[in-house]
Amino acid sequence: MTTTLTILSIYTGMSLLCFILFFIDKTRSEANGWRIAELYLHIVELLGGWPGAYLGQKYIRHKTKKLKYKLILWLITFIHLAFWAYLIYGLSTKFWW
Repeated sequence: MTTTLTILSIYTGMSLLCFILFFIDKTRSEANGWRIAELYLHIVELLGGWPGAYLGQKYIRHKTKKLKYKLILWLITFIHLAFWAYLIYGLSTKFWW
């Protein structure tokens, strides 16, 4: 398996996991049941599931009103995008300076 395929598989798997966790948490929220801690959702996002979190917000309509949650998600997204921008551009050019 190539490195690119491995990376895409990790992002896809973590995004799917995050989307499923959003669905479970939303279902439990509506039933006033036991909830998934936001910390666990953020850990999955940090491990590559942040695209699934955005899809969960859009299609499940979950975690859309909590500003603190959204700010942390945006920060996680920025960290991932900055990391990839650095790997793609920063190693071959003076991207940051």
